[in-house]
Amino acid sequence: MTTVLPEHSTGETAQRETFDSLNPATDEVVGTYPIHIAEDVEAAVSRAHEAAVWWDSLGFDGRADRLRRWKGIVTRRMSQLADVVRTETGKPTGDAQLEIVLAIEHMEWAAKHAKKILGRKRRAAGLLLSNNAATVEYQPLGVIGAIGPWNYPVYTPLGSVTYALAAGNAVVFKPSEYTPGVGKWLVDTFAEAVPEHPVLQLITGLGETGAALTRSDVNKIAFTGSATTGKKVMAAAAEKLIPVVIEAGGKDPILVDSDADIEAAADATVWGAFSNAGQTCTGIERAYVHEQVYDEFVAKVIDKASGVRSGTDSKAQYGPATMPSQIDIIRGHVQDALDRGGKAVYGGLDSIGDRCVQPIVLVDVPENSKAVKEETFGPTVTIAKVADMEEALAKANDSRYGLGSAVFSRKQGMDLARRLKTGATAINAPLSYAGIASLPFGGHAESGFGRIHGPEGLREFSRPKAIARQRFTAPIKLTSFQRTKSTDKLVSKLIAVLHGRKR
Repeated sequence: MTTVLPEHSTGETAQRETFDSLNPATDEVVGTYPIHIAEDVEAAVSRAHEAAVWWDSLGFDGRADRLRRWKGIVTRRMSQLADVVRTETGKPTGDAQLEIVLAIEHMEWAAKHAKKILGRKRRAAGLLLSNNAATVEYQPLGVIGAIGPWNYPVYTPLGSVTYALAAGNAVVFKPSEYTPGVGKWLVDTFAEAVPEHPVLQLITGLGETGAALTRSDVNKIAFTGSATTGKKVMAAAAEKLIPVVIEAGGKDPILVDSDADIEAAADATVWGAFSNAGQTCTGIERAYVHEQVYDEFVAKVIDKASGVRSGTDSKAQYGPATMPSQIDIIRGHVQDALDRGGKAVYGGLDSIGDRCVQPIVLVDVPENSKAVKEETFGPTVTIAKVADMEEALAKANDSRYGLGSAVFSRKQGMDLARRLKTGATAINAPLSYAGIASLPFGGHAESGFGRIHGPEGLREFSRPKAIARQRFTAPIKLTSFQRTKSTDKLVSKLIAVLHGRKR
């Protein structure tokens, strides 16, 4: 649609295309937002570059103080933000609150640890250059373009935004077109805490707006979304050699060993598969279970799934699909699994409604089916029987994705976790790594690359600066045309003594 919106930067009024944000439970319009075009994005990035200079000048302590002000506002108004999240995503208020709580933990961690992790540190100069003092520090990149998802519209984008801000960068944030109201709420509250300059700015729109941000003069792009879109982001950013950090979904497995706590493993599987309507990039989509405990595990999963219901009312455990087009993908994956000989032991095609999908548990699904190979992003899980954990590992690792995973085993937990080809693994608990602020988060292969959270997340949005300062003139000049043959001989002997011994 087209509407007339005020142009605050010029004081004039202009025609601008807009889009509506809908409540997925009712299709009610809950907000109308501008579609920012390339010129708008470029102007925002230009303002951000100016703001970044001021933000960097505050130093770690000044930025930490302001980030904590923002954290305080978010904490005090958490119920208000949870309502916005629920309205735009359809998820229960309790689930919205949970992701906000996790985001608050990360806000505090980034503010508290940025100075220690990124500040100047001494390095050993080595014998040959012992007359030098060597230091390294991490400096901000400048302006970060953050493109956020709709499934966790607070927790996920703030994993990039907060760490980028703590590192000294300004940020231009484009939330998903499904959750622009959440993005606006976050940016508006940040402006209350930091009113001096537009350090965190909002741009809204559809795919073209995100593409414009990728092609703009940002210093790095942080993207969360599908692998297909991630590849487009990389291609566009490559035109200007703009680096990117990409989190592009997953097909996460859980391994259940013969000595596992089956009750806990089943509970973790049901939560990991069905919470947030299965719209979790690190959610459990595949279970590989030792044959000795397979029947017991399946029975417990079915029993626990029977107590979980999707709906739009306050008593439902999870809500509708936020993105309507996902319904057809879920239906297609379930149909393909059944066509290939799989069985629905709980739910099935009849569980898939126009908006809501009830829990679906599939067994005997071939490993080459869509339900095993492709990201379903819905409340479904496949359970496969394996002879041992070696078979479980082989099947779990046979995926083009590699984001998260879980292991339930009393004896082999750590060994299995280390051998899973994923960016993170939780042992005897569901998705616990996502709530630990000190741990890096990210994947490999088509799950993307780069890391947010933890020390690695702070360094992701900064550049290392190495400085060597000569403290006194060395008796031996190595980097000079005044160097003599006797100096070369002396250096040769010295290196032979230091490094030439036989071991």
